[in-house]
Amino acid sequence: MKRSLRDSILFSLLLLITFSGCSTREVYKPKLLDTQWNKSEKSGFMIVDTSSNVALLNDESVLTTHGVIDVKIKSNYRLISQSDDWIISASLDGNLSLLSTKNTLLNRYIKLKKTVAGASVQGNELAVLFADNEIALYDLTTKNILFKEQGGKFLASDSRIVNPYFLHGLVLFATLDGKIIFVNDTQKKKLRTVIVSSKDQFNNIISLQVIQNKIIAVTSYALLSIAKKELHSKYEIRNIVYDKETLYIATKQGEIISLTPELQVISKIKFPFAHFYGMISNRDKLYILEKEGYMIVVDKKSFDYTVHAVDFDSDGFVFIGDKKFFINNITISIE
Repeated sequence: MKRSLRDSILFSLLLLITFSGCSTREVYKPKLLDTQWNKSEKSGFMIVDTSSNVALLNDESVLTTHGVIDVKIKSNYRLISQSDDWIISASLDGNLSLLSTKNTLLNRYIKLKKTVAGASVQGNELAVLFADNEIALYDLTTKNILFKEQGGKFLASDSRIVNPYFLHGLVLFATLDGKIIFVNDTQKKKLRTVIVSSKDQFNNIISLQVIQNKIIAVTSYALLSIAKKELHSKYEIRNIVYDKETLYIATKQGEIISLTPELQVISKIKFPFAHFYGMISNRDKLYILEKEGYMIVVDKKSFDYTVHAVDFDSDGFVFIGDKKFFINNITISIE
């Protein structure tokens, strides 16, 4: 594997995943099994690293939520994100690569001189979250800094780092210490800072979405809904997915909970000792992959469910695509 700096990069970023309750030896055991889940197959590639919306394969190409893109990531670079037709990667010392998914002649490179945790592009602007929690905006043509600010201190972060989010003239920076910084993209000026949660470690934002004109921000410990007012709820969150009107969370206690954008609970169900790897929302069902080798299928309205055994190696990288789970060299489809 040509990933000589991969461990160093991950270490420098403090991209550690922690799970509460790992000391217990109890595992999830379904009361009743339905038919075997037979929608899995060898993928023909191996995942060697994952990021927020992309995964790195063993041949240094990139897996996105819609399939494999034939771009090659340098062996000493870490894959950061897919954004605005770019595949973004960076070296430990901050050499940033922007590879075009449409035309290799458009590829760009910029020296940022320190480790990058997250990055996004819109038009000619590059928004960056650094590993020391500094945020910045750059002009891609001149490579000049348009805005920067140092974020707060943190001890360690979850690996699910959210890249900067461009939204209607704003840039939302989801920081590594559990905050959202709103920057006016025209004036290049900070407007406000909102605290999602304030734990000492593993407190970075792990998801940021807009539902019904509400900004939903998530850490491993809390949910925040922002519109005319701020609404907070506390959960130990392992996974979250959204549809047009509802958000669904999987907790570290084995719960699946549906909530309104105002964070009011609609339905909930608990699977004792379950350790969820990922969740996909599709039509009227939730598909949840569980560590011990199960696919749990939950009806969104009734919260009735079935459990199916599925064959995969639970040790390794997990990436969630469009209607598919990818685990190491296995692809598990939901339909």
